[in-house]
Amino acid sequence: MLNKKEKAIKAINWNKIDNNFVKLFWDQNIRQFWVDEEISLVEDRKHWDKLTKEQKDTYEKILAGLTLLDTEQGGVGMPLILDKIEDLHVKAVFAFMGAMEQMHAKSYSTIFSTFSSSEKISELFDWVEKNKYLQYKVKKIDKYYRKINNEEELYFALITSVLLETFLFYSGFFYPLWFSGQGKLVGSGEIINLIIRDESVHGTFVGLIAQNIFKKFDQETKEKLRKKVYDLMLDLYQNEFEYTKELYDKVNLTDDVIKFIQYNADKALMNFGFDPYFNIEDKDINPIILNGLDTETKTHDFFSTKGNGYIKPIIHEELSDEDFEDF
Repeated sequence: MLNKKEKAIKAINWNKIDNNFVKLFWDQNIRQFWVDEEISLVEDRKHWDKLTKEQKDTYEKILAGLTLLDTEQGGVGMPLILDKIEDLHVKAVFAFMGAMEQMHAKSYSTIFSTFSSSEKISELFDWVEKNKYLQYKVKKIDKYYRKINNEEELYFALITSVLLETFLFYSGFFYPLWFSGQGKLVGSGEIINLIIRDESVHGTFVGLIAQNIFKKFDQETKEKLRKKVYDLMLDLYQNEFEYTKELYDKVNLTDDVIKFIQYNADKALMNFGFDPYFNIEDKDINPIILNGLDTETKTHDFFSTKGNGYIKPIIHEELSDEDFEDF
């Protein structure tokens, strides 16, 4: 028997959920579940062989960089954050999202194995470890994940998570969308679309958890944290700007990618309930990218189907103000 001072460990009770909002996100994550090996990449090989050396090098490097970020998110970020979350249902959602981050990391290897030799793949992962821009951002993120000792630090770990998933991934997502928006490398583009669909849900959910914590702080603390959020975003943006130039200058797409990452930085800020910084709109984004994101069954949106080649019936539940009242 437990002594009176010993706290019992609780079991999660899915028949008694204090907040239906969390159940909505659990359901949506489950309905979006996908497996990388079920996406056919056979046709992509034909297009790959027609790319220039510079195009291939950029494509491979952006996938290697994305692999690093998803490895960090699935293996470090989500587990360390959920360990500090008390609500068992919220923990469960974080755990599932962490597993999908591992699926994302694995999916890049599926693409690699279609296009690249084992020797080339090894070179790419060596490049990841040596690239100063990649290492800067992942170490900056890792620092906030590994230091969660109070509610302010938990809040900032959540902020960092959203910046990663809603902002920093998108310099990498751009190039597959660029090709798939032109009807090339469509299978690989579909995998990226599925990942983006997940990241949209993850960023929305984590952002709302962060907002719930933020509203508990006094005004002075809120202003301090708000400034810290913008400072971190701008620091990461400057690093991302240089990373983008390194990768995309040789294929003449740097300016378009910069607008795309600014656009998604604003989305991350809005997930926190903050004002956008760059004020980039859809009309400012290269229409080829929007085409890669938006077709009859693929929309860069929350609560939607999986993709052209991977469609599964989804029950749409409309969110209302009441869903957020107790959160």
